[in-house]
Amino acid sequence: MSKIKDTDYLTISARIRAMENRLVTRERMERMLEARSDDEALKVLAECGYEELPALTNRGLDEMLSKARQALYRELKGAVPDRRLVEVFQIKYDYHNAKTLVKAAALGIEADRLLMDGGRWSAAQIHEAFQRDSLRDFTDPFRRAVVQAKEVLSAGGDPQLADFVLDAACYEEMRAAAEGTGSAFLQGYVRLLIDATNLRSAVRAARMGKGSEFLSQVLLPGGNVEVRTLTDRRGGDLATVFRGGPLSEAAAAGAALTAPGSGELTGFERMCDDAVMAYLTQARRIPFGEQAVAGYLYARETEATAIRTILSGRMAGLDADIIRERLREAYV
Repeated sequence: MSKIKDTDYLTISARIRAMENRLVTRERMERMLEARSDDEALKVLAECGYEELPALTNRGLDEMLSKARQALYRELKGAVPDRRLVEVFQIKYDYHNAKTLVKAAALGIEADRLLMDGGRWSAAQIHEAFQRDSLRDFTDPFRRAVVQAKEVLSAGGDPQLADFVLDAACYEEMRAAAEGTGSAFLQGYVRLLIDATNLRSAVRAARMGKGSEFLSQVLLPGGNVEVRTLTDRRGGDLATVFRGGPLSEAAAAGAALTAPGSGELTGFERMCDDAVMAYLTQARRIPFGEQAVAGYLYARETEATAIRTILSGRMAGLDADIIRERLREAYV
C-alpha cells in the first residue's frame, strides 16, 4: 500500500484553494433563489465558471452539470499523485449506470437518457459492454455485481435486492480505493458515508416494520458502526448506537421517526448529508494535503445537487422558501 505524503499535494492544494473562490456559496445560492428571472439566476453560475445556457431547460441543465463534472474529474485526475483519490468519487456513477441498465434490460426499455457520465468509464462504454454481454474490461467487483444483479431480476427477485447487490459492491470498491491511497482522511470519509447510508436504511426498515433478517440483507459492511450492532438495535436504540459520533443528531432525529406515520424523513435526510459535509469541511483547515482535494470534490458534488435543486424548483414554480428548505449545508 502506497502512503500519501501531504507534501506531494503542495501544488494541487494551492490550485484547489484558488478554485474554491468560484464555488457556489450560500450567498450565491441566495442570489439564485431571489433572482427576478431565470437568466439572472444563470448569470450567477456563469460567474462560477459554468457554461452559459441560452435558456433554462431540464435537458440543458443536465448537460451543463454533466460537462462540468467530467471536466473536473479529468483535470484533477491528471494532477493528483494517486488517481484513486478521484476515483473514490467517480465509482458511484459507474454503479448508477449499472443499476439503470440492469433494470432497463429486465423491463425491456431503453436506458440512454438516464445514464450519467463522470465515472471511471463513460456511460457509452458501459452501455456498449452491457449490450455485448462482455464486462471483461471492468473491475472484478463491478463485473460480479452486475452478473449477480441480473440473476436476481431474471429469477423474478425484488428489484430492490438487485440494487442492494450493486450498492454493496459500490461501497466496497470505494473503501478499497480509499484504503489503497493510504489516506486516513479519505478512509474516514468512506466509513462515514457507509454509516450514513446504513442509518437511513435502519430508519426506513423500522418504519416498515422490517426485522433483523431484512436489515442484514441491506446494511453495508465497512462503516464505523458494525452491521451486527445495527441488526441487534432497532428503532429508538439507533440514538444510542450513534451517540457521540458525527451522526448523533441525525440518529436521534431518525429514531423519533421510526414509528409508522411519525412524519416526513426530509429533515432527517438533510441532517445525514450535513454530517458528512461537516466532516469534509475539516479539509479547509489543513494547509495542504489530499484532504484539500477530497473536500473540494465533495464540495462540487453538493454544489451540483444545490444547483439542480434551485433551478429545477424555479422551473417548477416553487416558492423560494420551499426550495431553501431542501438545500444542504454548503462547503463555503
